[in-house]
Amino acid sequence: MADILKEITDSLPKIVSESCFEGANIVLYTDNDEFFKTGEPKIKEFVNQFKKRIELRADRKILEPEEKVEKLIGKLIPKDADVTKIIFDVHRSIVVIEAKKPGLVIGKQGSILKEIKEKTLWMPQVQRSASIQSKITDNIREVLYANNNYRRKFLNNIGNKIYKDWSNEKQEGGWVRLTLLGSGRQVGRSCFLLQTPNSKILLDCGIDVASKGSEKFPYFNIPEFDLSTIDAVIISHAHLDHCGLVPYLYKMGYKGPVYMTPPTRDIASLLALDFIGVAYKQAASPLFSSTDVKEMVKHSICLNFNEVTDITPDVRITFYNAGHALGSSMIHINMGNGFHNLLYSGDIKYIKTRLLDQAVTNFPRVETTIIESTYGGKQDVLPPRVESENQLIEKIKKITDNGGKVLVPELGLGRAQETMLIIDDAIKSGKLPKIPIYIDGMIWDINAIHTAYPDFLSNNVRNQIFQDKNPFVSDTFNRVGSSIERKEVIEGGPCVVLATSGMLVGGASVEYFKHFASNLKNAIVFVCYQGVGSLGRLVQEGAKEYKTEAGEKIEINLEVHKLDGFSAHAGRTELLNFIRNSRPRPRRVIINHGEASKCLDLASTIYKNEHIETNVPRNLETLRLK
Repeated sequence: MADILKEITDSLPKIVSESCFEGANIVLYTDNDEFFKTGEPKIKEFVNQFKKRIELRADRKILEPEEKVEKLIGKLIPKDADVTKIIFDVHRSIVVIEAKKPGLVIGKQGSILKEIKEKTLWMPQVQRSASIQSKITDNIREVLYANNNYRRKFLNNIGNKIYKDWSNEKQEGGWVRLTLLGSGRQVGRSCFLLQTPNSKILLDCGIDVASKGSEKFPYFNIPEFDLSTIDAVIISHAHLDHCGLVPYLYKMGYKGPVYMTPPTRDIASLLALDFIGVAYKQAASPLFSSTDVKEMVKHSICLNFNEVTDITPDVRITFYNAGHALGSSMIHINMGNGFHNLLYSGDIKYIKTRLLDQAVTNFPRVETTIIESTYGGKQDVLPPRVESENQLIEKIKKITDNGGKVLVPELGLGRAQETMLIIDDAIKSGKLPKIPIYIDGMIWDINAIHTAYPDFLSNNVRNQIFQDKNPFVSDTFNRVGSSIERKEVIEGGPCVVLATSGMLVGGASVEYFKHFASNLKNAIVFVCYQGVGSLGRLVQEGAKEYKTEAGEKIEINLEVHKLDGFSAHAGRTELLNFIRNSRPRPRRVIINHGEASKCLDLASTIYKNEHIETNVPRNLETLRLK
């Protein structure tokens, strides 16, 4: 087969000093400064010919010294841009400029970046700094840049695998198989093994935090699963039931890529580190270490929404907004150059919320759609969002007026931020009095990640952040950052506490619940799904006492409320509308990520209403998609 790099470089003799891959992208280096400045039309010719993303960079031999570049950047970029860091990726001829206002760094129509490139020959890239102090995003970027030479070799190896059988002829498919390693007729441990004649890919790799023993993990002990043969892992979003076991793959020797959006990478890393911390607090051995989390980051390849990329010789993917959480994506998978098209929708929300835009429904081609059924049962018609918001505000006002405390156990990603926006608006509009609102657990760090990636948020929140009216730094909220501060909240007066975890299976919420539970004046309000077997589910179903890990019995006397309308998952009506409005209509719908009765009920309804073939596979079942 033809060598795509050789074919391109042979067309530019003595001009291209080096060529390599960065994943599916092609990078050409030149030590000819004139060609670097004027060669863009020629590069576009190659892009049109090969239908691949090709980038021209300057060879490090002709780059201006770093000190000179820093001075020029300081001169060109307005101080209002608030540049926080300048990073030189020498191995890739890239200078990364981090700033709180990236728009001022870019300049009108990219004028400032163009001038930096032309005068220094460095390729400038801009990243937004988080406007809330948090180390997680900075640490992740440091891991990437500290290993940039390794990253360059890693990405080049990925490209070599993608293009190993490259030719201008179409890749022909042969068959497509899908095996459920988790999430079949259950919520939790989402994991699929997708196979073609040339590729083996994992879609999500989660853990069921509410279960015990082997039921927590996907089924890896089956003949067709061999970690050494996995070509890629793709993560839909950063909830533990979808991404919690990815670092474990690297602990077990996986060295391949993991594809996700940038905010998903950051939040997945934060949740993984917290997962380790919770294990230590429970005197248990963690499944993996912080070193394994770093390996996940080192091997991550991040894509934005609507960005198309090849990941193996016969598989191409595109991420689309899923509306479920920051950076959550539906994964469109094109196999065999159109031989079969699969949409793995992950978890979706098909209405617009305060935080996010709703899931999209227009795709290039789709034959098979995989859809969740967390709220797919007949009884799961969620109330209008406004009605649920009013109920939350009324309950908070009633409990705090009577001298009680309100605990809202939250998923740190998505749900907590939505609740914050609702409460902040209610206090500022006078619907709630100015009462203490405390934020505990990972929520604050995840807030910081939201401010670093506003392009993934709804128009309203994005515009607020751009206009320096960041709702996540509102004076409505008080951060709890130590055990002493937590003790003050517990012993203090009426208040609202938003704390992780959302199912009371660890984290700060369990500590608050232990102290709030016996007081009749207090209340707990569940706004997210409670997994079977979790303490949250037991409390929600009416348990009158529970035993702590230390063996202490706690009476449950506080008020218990469940508000389904806040779920980040689509309700039954949304799920049916999503399938009805999908363009093109899928020929088959596979139902997963729901209790068995809900999966079967949703499948039956879709089949009757839309006349589309439906499947509700169990774990370990394999379906031939084509």
